[in-house]
Amino acid sequence: MKSAVETLNPTRVRLTVEVPFEELKPSLDAAYKKINQQVTVKGFRQGKIPARVIDQRFGRGAVLEEAVNDALPKFYTEAVNEGELNVLGQPDVDITELKDGELLAFTAEVDIRPALEIPDYSGIEVEVDAVEVSDEDVTKSVEQLRERFATTSPVERAAQDGDVLTLNLEAKVDGEVLEDGVAEGVTYTVGSGELLDGIDEAVTGVEAGGSATFTSELKGGSAEGKEAEVKVEVTEVKSRELPELDDDFAQLASEFDTFEELQADSRKRLEQMKKYDQATQAQEKVLDELLKLVEVPMPEKLLADEIETRKHNLVNHQLGQMGLDLAKYLEIQGKSEEEFDAETKEQAEKGIKTQFILDELVNKEKLNVSQEELTEHLMRRAQSSGMSPDQFAQAVVEGGQVPMLVGEVARGKALAVVVEAATVKDSNGEVIELDDEDETAETVEASEASEATEAEGTEEKPEA
Repeated sequence: MKSAVETLNPTRVRLTVEVPFEELKPSLDAAYKKINQQVTVKGFRQGKIPARVIDQRFGRGAVLEEAVNDALPKFYTEAVNEGELNVLGQPDVDITELKDGELLAFTAEVDIRPALEIPDYSGIEVEVDAVEVSDEDVTKSVEQLRERFATTSPVERAAQDGDVLTLNLEAKVDGEVLEDGVAEGVTYTVGSGELLDGIDEAVTGVEAGGSATFTSELKGGSAEGKEAEVKVEVTEVKSRELPELDDDFAQLASEFDTFEELQADSRKRLEQMKKYDQATQAQEKVLDELLKLVEVPMPEKLLADEIETRKHNLVNHQLGQMGLDLAKYLEIQGKSEEEFDAETKEQAEKGIKTQFILDELVNKEKLNVSQEELTEHLMRRAQSSGMSPDQFAQAVVEGGQVPMLVGEVARGKALAVVVEAATVKDSNGEVIELDDEDETAETVEASEASEATEAEGTEEKPEA
């Protein structure tokens, strides 16, 4: 077999391959055997039909086609290996010559991973938010905890802000009660704004047994977006009581004995959260600066496939679970289809660039992934997916996604190397040291890298 590589552009090549006909013999034999098992000829047992009879009855062309389709993947792979190409995705194959008994010639155009030059990145400098926890932050955190331990009790008075009501609702459009416009026993906290616009004003001042009517735009259901006349009946009014902020509350709501200890713990937790946010912010900003340093040619077919994958995942998975279509989603987001397409393309390009650059850094820095690192990453991914670690691991293995997970961990480590080399200052001008490299790098796949550009190893079988 002879092969040659022609570079069409920095991300695409054309392979020209010539195969002597004798190298097709194993595939020809396999083709005759396969056809033998599929057809019957009077006077011959199935599987024992001579090749000359198959040629006469079914045509030599059918045998050649079967043999070529069987052989192409092998010869294509040999040509790729011979050319030392890092291919992406499925090739476009064209058989240019097929002379029975003499020669098979074909071309294969395929995207390749572009060669990248990673410049010195130690000069990257970014600014992140300072870790500052105010007394107001602590107070807000404690109040949120306090809200969770609130109690309610029925009262004989009119409803007021903060009360918990039990309501019956009836919605009419054009004077007709909607089939899905009636609800009974609905629990609602006055002032929460969780139901319909105008309901807070309508129920405030109404006692148990009373009712009110108001007009509001429906947020869902069969008449979504239409103005409806809504009748609301208040069947019960409960006051909401918050516990006193004292030692008893600390013992009720936490493992601490005193309220001062609870406050101190809240401050510590907030500091930890802000440090993690700071580390994530540093990672994202360093990555953005790294992307500016490296020129990355973009494989057009890979980009088109990535854009399509992102759209498919959004429409069929994320929006589908919420009962929305793309048009409604764009309406809610206040975006045109053109704006959405432009944003999706920008995100896809950034994801592909991120993966290419970090993969190059993995090779440059000779980074390896240990079994322990892979297991820890798998556990985190399982938790975010809502699956048990065993279920997630089984799905990963069955789906052949282990290399993808290894790639995620390796790219996370590569980004951590860059972050460590960069200068990170907070908004006060202080240089900061990030504590946990693994946490800093862990979000790279979720935030930037494309999940659909794991193209290595996807050398799909070309067909004639």
